[in-house]
Amino acid sequence: MSQALRQLLWYLIAGTRGGANRARILEALRERPYNAHQLSELLGLDYRTIRHHLDLLQRNGLLSKPVGDAYASPYFLSPIFEANFQVFEEIRRRSDSRRGDSGEIPK
Repeated sequence: MSQALRQLLWYLIAGTRGGANRARILEALRERPYNAHQLSELLGLDYRTIRHHLDLLQRNGLLSKPVGDAYASPYFLSPIFEANFQVFEEIRRRSDSRRGDSGEIPK
């Protein structure tokens, strides 16, 4: 596993305000593929918020979609992310233990 992927996951999950929602999206997609609308309903988040996180995760190589850009196409975990999912779980656990009740990382 590359150090660059570990650093990317720390940044996207533990280092930014939307990290908790991105982690929830990744965990849901590990169970099965979903499209943006399905994730929005499942996670109780605004569709535009979901799209923002999906685009960010896809741009950083953590998600993939079938070839083409068909409406309602599902998202999948990328092979490199799936092969390193245990690193994500470790980062998620460590970032959750650092957060207070508000979900923010204490300073």
